Amino acid sequence: MSPPLLQACGLHFGYEAGRPVLAGADLALHAGRRLAVLGPNGGGKTTLFRLLVGALVPDAGEVLLDGAAVSRTRRGLAELREQVQLVLQDPDDQLFAASVGQDVSFGPVNLGLPPDQVRSRVAAALQALGIAELADRPTHLLSFGQKKRTAIAGAVAMRPRLLVLDEPTAGLDPAGVEELLVTLAELHAAGTTLVVSTHDVDLAYRWADDVAVVAGGRVRVAGADTVLGDPQLLRSARLGPAWAPAAHRLLERAGLGAGPRPRTAAELYAALDTGGAPSGRDWTEGRQARTGAE
Repeated sequence: MSPPLLQACGLHFGYEAGRPVLAGADLALHAGRRLAVLGPNGGGKTTLFRLLVGALVPDAGEVLLDGAAVSRTRRGLAELREQVQLVLQDPDDQLFAASVGQDVSFGPVNLGLPPDQVRSRVAAALQALGIAELADRPTHLLSFGQKKRTAIAGAVAMRPRLLVLDEPTAGLDPAGVEELLVTLAELHAAGTTLVVSTHDVDLAYRWADDVAVVAGGRVRVAGADTVLGDPQLLRSARLGPAWAPAAHRLLERAGLGAGPRPRTAAELYAALDTGGAPSGRDWTEGRQARTGAE
């Protein structure tokens, strides 16, 4: 079995002496997987991300890229950042060029690529994020959602194998969230491994293959059903339960849980109304038969 694409081994880090944020954090990121990272505010999610991309130096532990320890030399960090890109929660922390196109071109230009390759990468990244028409727009005139997409496009232009997004849906309206999820699905289908932090347990359940909870200085990773079906673990991270696992348990208790687990509201309605799953009328009649209701 091939090693994880990126791995954190026993990471310790604190901004102040005697007050660790992470105390022995382990995380293995496997190619092709979608990982959602959950945790309380101040629990260490962003710190973990910055350690993974080399922006912070751990007090102890190490980061491995393809099974080899990342060197803290300029060359080693440059190689890491070609393979792994981080998009911060606030796009204003990353946007600094005069126009969208200039901002997205910054990474490829600094790779020393020829101008035609830079233009090709920028065009492809803008197209992937659905903002090709904004190429000449001044960055300070963008909406918040457009700024988010521009920041992600700048990372995509680097063509990383792993893209880490720190709360990418924060501040977006519901339509903007859905549009972003479509974009992430397209990037994943094209071969990009994705890591997304969020406080939205329902979004994590519908989107992720695996879920990591960062709390108490450590990281616990498991399948979405396992983590988001564990109320005690979620409480420890100051998170509420996801509705979808509970809905599936109710379907099972009612004898209607033979189909795939619903991960969205639309899938729940479909489970009740279409296909091999019972209709709403079947649900009512089945309940009456089991309870002896008239």
